[in-house]
Amino acid sequence: MIHELADIQIKPGVQAEFEAAIVHGVNTVIAQAKGFEGYEIRKGIESPDRYLLMIRWTTLEDHTVGFRQSEAFAQWRAIVGPYFAQPPVVQHFSTLNQG
Repeated sequence: MIHELADIQIKPGVQAEFEAAIVHGVNTVIAQAKGFEGYEIRKGIESPDRYLLMIRWTTLEDHTVGFRQSEAFAQWRAIVGPYFAQPPVVQHFSTLNQG
C-alpha cells in the first residue's frame, strides 16, 4: 500500500466551503478510481487554512498514472482547485513500521 500525502494551503476565509468540497470530491471522484483504498483529511490547528489529505492507494501507479492521467483528475481539480492558495505539495510514502 502507498500513502499519498497532499499538503494543501487554501485561501483565507473559505474553510467551510473547502471542507464540503474536498469531502464531496473524494467521495464522488477519487473513491471511484482503481486502487483507491481509503482516505483521511486533517485540518491544521495553528494554521487553519492548511489541510493534509492522506489517500491510501494499492500501488503508486494507481495514483500517478491511473488517476492523475485520467479525466477524473480534471474533475477533482475543478471541485477543489478554486480554493487553493497555491498548488498542493504531494508526496508518496510507504509504511516502515506501525505501532
